[in-house]
Amino acid sequence: MQRTLVIMVKEPRPGRVKTRLGRDIGMVGAAWWFRHQTRALIRRLRDPRWQIVLAVAPDREGLTSRIWPVDLPRAAQGHGDLGDRMGRMLRGMPHGPVCLIGADIPGITSQHVARAFKELGRSQFVFGPAPDGGYWLVGAQRYGALPNSLFRNVRWSTETALADTLASVPGCRVGLLDHLRDVDTVADLRP
Repeated sequence: MQRTLVIMVKEPRPGRVKTRLGRDIGMVGAAWWFRHQTRALIRRLRDPRWQIVLAVAPDREGLTSRIWPVDLPRAAQGHGDLGDRMGRMLRGMPHGPVCLIGADIPGITSQHVARAFKELGRSQFVFGPAPDGGYWLVGAQRYGALPNSLFRNVRWSTETALADTLASVPGCRVGLLDHLRDVDTVADLRP
């Protein structure tokens, strides 16, 4: 079965990406940071053990962007909140294990991704918790249909996002990975 790693990216335009970070360092600086962070992350995570797919936003601009590597397949994130978009990406990938990450996790390595795929051999879902109560990775086995309840009633960008998501998949076997920090504010840039 094909392993798929979906990386959610936005066009790095000032005022359209990393706006909370932009309030701390300026919108141009935040867009610059995101562009370079994403490029480094993609380079680090290229691995023959999985296929990388870029989930792009905005849809039309992201599908034709020259910013992202041209050899990687792209899929439009589409409309809705974060749960709608992540659910669409997970459901739209080929059958087999699928992991989905954001592009704003400086500490992620291919070893973290490999552990996530290994955990999906035992669990239906896998999550990489973040210190802020959210998560940096969600993975699903994708051998069958995902629960319709997945991502329902999740309070995004709060300290309950992971707990809410876990509550949306009752009765499923879930594995947890290492804690990693995503970058939302300037404080998150410090080790």
